Amino acid sequence: MEKNYVAFTEEMKKDYTILVPPMLPMHFKMIISVLRTYGYTLELLEDTGPHIADMGLKYVHNDTCYPAILMIGEFMNAILSGKYDPHKVAIIMFQTGGGCRASNYISLIRKALAKAGYGYIPVISFSLLGLENHPGFKLSIKMLKSMFYAAAYGDLMMSLANQTKPYEITKGDTDRLCAEYTEKLGRELGGGKKSKYKDVLENCRKMVDDFAKIPLEKREAVRVGIV
Repeated sequence: MEKNYVAFTEEMKKDYTILVPPMLPMHFKMIISVLRTYGYTLELLEDTGPHIADMGLKYVHNDTCYPAILMIGEFMNAILSGKYDPHKVAIIMFQTGGGCRASNYISLIRKALAKAGYGYIPVISFSLLGLENHPGFKLSIKMLKSMFYAAAYGDLMMSLANQTKPYEITKGDTDRLCAEYTEKLGRELGGGKKSKYKDVLENCRKMVDDFAKIPLEKREAVRVGIV
């Protein structure tokens, strides 16, 4: 059966920039560090504002779920910004292949690109199920291991930040620590250092300790009941 998508090839890997969606910035910044080690050029899109939703609504039906509208708006905003050569850019999106509506994001992105006249831009399906074949984007066990650790670090950091940021005495302390750890751990994972399980546990313990040192306001917990 003939494929109905533009594949990301080995030749493209050399000089294409892959645009990454801003779904989980802390996680993705570390994952990007890992992939750059293997010769990929990636950029995390972080533009915000009402114009992103407006852009998405130009290319997606307004009955589409809001996260999809924002995601596609982010991609189309980047493509149309003039910052990138459309003939040297690709998009990556995560696809589960399950019943979740997020599985349809890839087809929606491709429709949006085609509508704008950019149907030749590859949209890489990042899926462990191997739903599509992209010869220029193949994941090894070593890469997946580092990316798994990046996801684990990101989950822990997000949990710690959510518990700390609302109560920090000095505004910005939590964000600064998150930025420091994102850069440090991304550098370690990308460089192949401290990727053993015991080293990951050591980093996690240190992260917990450092977040615990952030001075916090003392507040009484708000009790909520549901009848």
